[in-house]
Amino acid sequence: MVTADPSRAPALPTWPTRDAVLERLLPGYPAPRHWRRVPATGQHYLDLGTGDPVLFLHGNPSWSYAWRKLLIRLSPHARCLAPDLPGFGLSRHLRPAQGVPDPYHAQLDHLDALHRHLVEDTGVPKEGWTLVVHDWGGPLGIAWALRHPGVVARLVVCNTLAFPWPVGYQLPFYLRWIRDQRPVADFVHLTNAFARSAVHAGVHHPLHASERRAYLRPYARRADRRAITDAVRAIPRDTADPVWRLLEPSTPGVDLAALPVLIGWGMRDPVFTPMVLQEWARRFPHAVIHRFRDAGHFVMEDAADELSGHIRDFLRGPR
Repeated sequence: MVTADPSRAPALPTWPTRDAVLERLLPGYPAPRHWRRVPATGQHYLDLGTGDPVLFLHGNPSWSYAWRKLLIRLSPHARCLAPDLPGFGLSRHLRPAQGVPDPYHAQLDHLDALHRHLVEDTGVPKEGWTLVVHDWGGPLGIAWALRHPGVVARLVVCNTLAFPWPVGYQLPFYLRWIRDQRPVADFVHLTNAFARSAVHAGVHHPLHASERRAYLRPYARRADRRAITDAVRAIPRDTADPVWRLLEPSTPGVDLAALPVLIGWGMRDPVFTPMVLQEWARRFPHAVIHRFRDAGHFVMEDAADELSGHIRDFLRGPR
């Protein structure tokens, strides 16, 4: 009788775990145990850490993936909440509008639903939030904070605006073309050209190819890109645009400029240029400003370590 030598037996195949597969698809993104959905709207968001709530609002054409480095670094110090705005990332899509879209009010309504869910269902305090905004998340976040006085206690600003463009500012030609020329917008929608360009031009230090693919993964299908072009087409054209009224206090005495403000700015941003930063400094003269000379539009990518350290210290400071 021959006895098999266990040491010579073929190894059983090992199958990758779900987390391992997701790490390959979305490198650095928090594991599914941190994924949540708002019951009323289906909006996807991340929930990491404990402590005072910090709400991260991304821009266009990104999604919560853009915050992954900051979330990992800050979640030991705060409860980090990062939604995918409707139509972006892993969230459900807003119903397409006819003509030039006005997505602002719909996005604000979804933020209202997120706030109610977090307060009523998950135990997040109603007030005392820190708001971290970038790109399109800036005007949305500021408008939402003005809609709910007292909820936001601190403000972190990253390459965005919350006021009419400064005098003399010129929006880059490619954004004007997408906004103003329907055939150009249709071409960008068809090819996903805006998002594909952003993952290259938006950083000073190139992303790894797997990270670029992760940014683009939610927009692989044409039907999933509508919010990207809608957001560009909704960029205000001049100071008379009604969108700016959303950034005016609806309640007398509400002044976000009185809040503690931290500004982390990528100085190589071709859209939110140093001219825009100067306007922030003028309107918020007490703000603490950190300028990152070698960071682009996605300052949270190019300067993750330094920026997260400044935000951590800011969270520890007085309100």
